[in-house]
Amino acid sequence: MRKIFAAILMTAPLMTACASTGQTNTYQEDLKRLEATCTERQGILTPTGLQSGRPETEYACRITGGASRIPPR
Repeated sequence: MRKIFAAILMTAPLMTACASTGQTNTYQEDLKRLEATCTERQGILTPTGLQSGRPETEYACRITGGASRIPPR
């Protein structure tokens, strides 16, 4: 009986963390915006290996084009 009660207590916070907050999921929108910004900078998004639910921390923009410190004329 104690094991069942302990299991319930341990899983309760996990179940409430997955509950809907009533907000719309903007992950895809944020990811598209991040990709557009990165593409403008002549880069590509590469995964960082983190899983946070936020594209800003899960992806990094790797510059592949002519990155230069000299401003264009």
